[in-house]
Amino acid sequence: MASSTVLRREPAVCLKDVKDAATASDNSDSDGEKDLLGLEDFEIIKTIGTGTFGRVCLCRDKSTLEYGAMKILAIGDVIRLKQVEHVKNEKNILAEIRHPFIVNLRWHWHDQSYLYMLFDYVCGGELFSYLRNAGRFSNSTGNFYTAEIVLALEYLHQQNVVYRDLKPENLLLDRDGHLKITDFGFAKKLADRTWTLCGTPEYLAPEIIQSKGHNKAVDWWALGVLVYEMLAGYPPFFDDNPFGIYEKILAGKIEWPRQLDPVAKDLVKKLLVQDRTKRLGNMKNGAEDVKRHRWFKGIDWVDVFHRKLKPPIVPRVSYDGDTRNFDEYPEADWKSAPVVGDTERKLFDDF
Repeated sequence: MASSTVLRREPAVCLKDVKDAATASDNSDSDGEKDLLGLEDFEIIKTIGTGTFGRVCLCRDKSTLEYGAMKILAIGDVIRLKQVEHVKNEKNILAEIRHPFIVNLRWHWHDQSYLYMLFDYVCGGELFSYLRNAGRFSNSTGNFYTAEIVLALEYLHQQNVVYRDLKPENLLLDRDGHLKITDFGFAKKLADRTWTLCGTPEYLAPEIIQSKGHNKAVDWWALGVLVYEMLAGYPPFFDDNPFGIYEKILAGKIEWPRQLDPVAKDLVKKLLVQDRTKRLGNMKNGAEDVKRHRWFKGIDWVDVFHRKLKPPIVPRVSYDGDTRNFDEYPEADWKSAPVVGDTERKLFDDF
């Protein structure tokens, strides 16, 4: 790819949805907030993101005046697009996990037309936007963000969760410049393997494309793609057609930019291994093998976890509800979705 311009990808899709025995159990919010709040307790301020069947809006709690990001999904569209299990997985998984580099789910609810999930508002915007503006990141900048992602993936895998949608568009920067992984629509609790073909084409591991069944190793492959994209300015596998991308991934041929740091290149090579049993992060020592790689030499992982390292980018933010770091979106009448019937609504009784 000649250009180093980062292009926004189409929303990730699932081409097949196969349920396995591993389903996440429902876990209501520990602080009881779910039972105490209703939609009327929030002021919906502005759309800060849109997707295939919903949007994310900046909102404010009328009582505490705290800002939040509310994900609003039309039930009818979720059912029509066969995303019921994915949406349930997202809510169930996020209700169970807490990590400094993962978005925090504060509340979830549904009415006759919509599903609602309230998150802490991460006001720094998408890492994608900063990468697009910079063209590519320096070696030290890419290293900083990769370290925080490694700890988040290690934690998720310890919880038997595979994320399956790692990309710059799903990484937010908080006010201080630290990362938060967002959008768990394709995340899943695993007992062993799953066969669902999910994700963004440029980031799919070979075993997903080949429908061989996959596990947490796909996240380490995606990390390799992400490190390459951050340092090169474009992904290692690119084509105008998704099937062209799949062919290039399966062929495994990568063009290496001259400016790529040789130690970073070594890490990417070890993450982008076709045989997942030999892929860094998926062998006997798991994430420890990634953390011990030479590219992270000198990093104190305890300091990383406690957010003690100085972020290379500090977003411009004037106040907690500042939206300057997000793109503008049309304020369509999102309240116009039809009321669904009792049968459809019962699918989300535990939401």
